[in-house]
Amino acid sequence: MHRLLRALATIEICRELDDGAFEITPMGTLLRTDAPQSLRSWTIWWAHHLSPVWDRLLDSVKTGRSARALLAGTEGFAHLDRDPDMAALFNRAMAELTRLTADSVVQAYGFSGLTRIVDVGGGYGELLAAILTANRSASGVLFDLPHAIAGGRRRLEEAGLAGRCEFVAGDFFEAVPGGGDAYVLKHVIHDWNDEHGARILESCRGAMASDARLLLVEQILPDRLVASSTHRSAARSDLTMLVAHAAGERTEAEFRRLLGAAGFRVARVVPAGGLLGVIEALPRR
Repeated sequence: MHRLLRALATIEICRELDDGAFEITPMGTLLRTDAPQSLRSWTIWWAHHLSPVWDRLLDSVKTGRSARALLAGTEGFAHLDRDPDMAALFNRAMAELTRLTADSVVQAYGFSGLTRIVDVGGGYGELLAAILTANRSASGVLFDLPHAIAGGRRRLEEAGLAGRCEFVAGDFFEAVPGGGDAYVLKHVIHDWNDEHGARILESCRGAMASDARLLLVEQILPDRLVASSTHRSAARSDLTMLVAHAAGERTEAEFRRLLGAAGFRVARVVPAGGLLGVIEALPRR
């Protein structure tokens, strides 16, 4: 144990004191369940479920297929449907990552004037909670697969926001709830190739009134990557989408093409910190 703790001190998880004891560092605190910015579930998800598919990166590069499909024979998120514990870990991990950027997204876009916001593929509702907290006259609809909805209800109840929300289970490839004046998809489209991404966008388009808006919250790749920490993180995310889903991050031009093919026109792109942006798109008439 001493040797392990000593090694962890070299990566700032803990530090060794003069008396030989160890104490946790701010970095190590992120592995605590009760830390405000905990990344415990994301760390476990990466170690147990992303690391094995990254080991098959070469196969994905050669074939264009996801390593998960090659290893487990499942596409998309089908692996979560058959393992409730894995699904819960995944949803907690996604909530942790969303918590890191939700406030910056809300501050950048504002969401003022919107009265009914449909969070498509919203998981445990972390972004929707931030939007509703900042916009007290708005109501929300949390829409995701059944394995996410119960956790989303608990999260919004804890935030005192459940009374302003509807919770709808369903499949966004088939249909999404109607009646929203904004449809938010955070880090949804990057999980899918262009064919499947277009189907999701078309489902949203079919539910939207002519004056509703679509809001994609996504990492937007620059046209060229260079040697920087921001671009390194983007490249890692892009390759993770390849090995996990045979999908990837997109440039603004690629988002515009995909949205145009699904019947939308881009009204504006709002920067939300780093490479994150809110792409506002309107139904094309």
